Amino acid sequence: MPELIQSAILGWGSYLPERVLTNHDFEKMVDTSDEWITTRTGISERRIAADGQATSDLAVEAAQKALECAKCPPEDVDTIIVATVTPDTMLPSTACRVQSTIGANNAGAFDVSAACSGFIYGLKLARGLVASGINKRVLVIGSEVLSRFTDYKDRASCILFGDGAGAVLVGPGNGRGEILYTDCGADGSGADMMIVPAGGSRLPATERTVGDRMHYIRVRGRAVFKFAVNKMVECVHNALAACGYRADDVSLIVPHQVNTRILSAAADRLHIPMDRMYCNIDRCGNTSAASVPIALDEAARNGRLKPGNLLVLVAFGGGLTWGSSLVRW
Repeated sequence: MPELIQSAILGWGSYLPERVLTNHDFEKMVDTSDEWITTRTGISERRIAADGQATSDLAVEAAQKALECAKCPPEDVDTIIVATVTPDTMLPSTACRVQSTIGANNAGAFDVSAACSGFIYGLKLARGLVASGINKRVLVIGSEVLSRFTDYKDRASCILFGDGAGAVLVGPGNGRGEILYTDCGADGSGADMMIVPAGGSRLPATERTVGDRMHYIRVRGRAVFKFAVNKMVECVHNALAACGYRADDVSLIVPHQVNTRILSAAADRLHIPMDRMYCNIDRCGNTSAASVPIALDEAARNGRLKPGNLLVLVAFGGGLTWGSSLVRW
C-alpha cells in the first residue's frame, strides 16, 4: 500500500457582504428586541448579500483570497469543493460557477450539501484527495446566502442567519496547517429538525407551497440545542482521543457559530475557558457552511493562531450532520 501524503491548509480567506442587519433593524420587522435576541443567541448583527449577489459571488471572493494567501495560481487547482445549502441554482453546481469565474480551468468542481457541517465534509474529502496523491491542490469553500431562504415573518428563526463565505486551499505539507484528523457523521432520523420543506423532488414548488412559506428554513430550536451541545463535546473528545491529545492541549476551538449559549455549555463540559473558543457570532450570525472557515480566517488574521497551536474545527447541523478536524497550525 503506498504511503499516504500529509495534507495541510496552505491558504485561507473569507468574505462578508457590506450590508449589515442589526438587532435594532429586526425590532422594526418582527415582535422582538435587541435584548431578547442578544440574550438568547449572542447575535448583535449579521451581514446580508446585496441584491443580485449570489452564493457563487461570495465564494469567489473568499476563494481568491485563499489562493492569494497560498500564492497559488488558479490554474494549479485540481478540484473545487463548495459546501452550501443555498446554491445559485439547482443545476449547475455553484462550484462550476466558481471554477469558471476564478479561471481554475484545470479543476474539477462539485458541491457538497451537509448544512452547517458542509465545510468539514469538504475538508475531509480534500484531505483524502491529497493524501492519496490523486490531487495536489484542493480548494474547499463554504458559502451561503441564507437571507434568500430566511422567513422574515418568523421571529424565532429570522434573527439567526447571515450571509458570507470562507475558503481554504489544501495541499501536501508537513509544516504549518497540518491536518491531523478529520471525521464526519450523520443521523438522518433527525432530518426534520432543520429543513426547507419544499422545492425538491419530494415537494416541488407549487402555488400552495409558496403561499404556505414552505421554501424557507424551519428550525426546531430546543431539539437543536440539546443535539448541538452533546455532539460538539463528543466530536472534540473523539478528535483529541484519536490523536492522543487532551482538552488541555488545545489552543483554540473554531466551532460552527450557532449560538453563544451552545458554545458556552460545550466549553463548560469540555472544561475549556471561553477565551479558547473562537466566537464571531455577535457580528456574523449563523452562516451555516461558511461559519467555520470564516472564523478560521478571522482567527488567523487576528493573531489568534501561532505556529504549533493545536486547533479543533467542529461543526454540526441539519441532516443531522456533524464533523470535526484536528489541525496543527
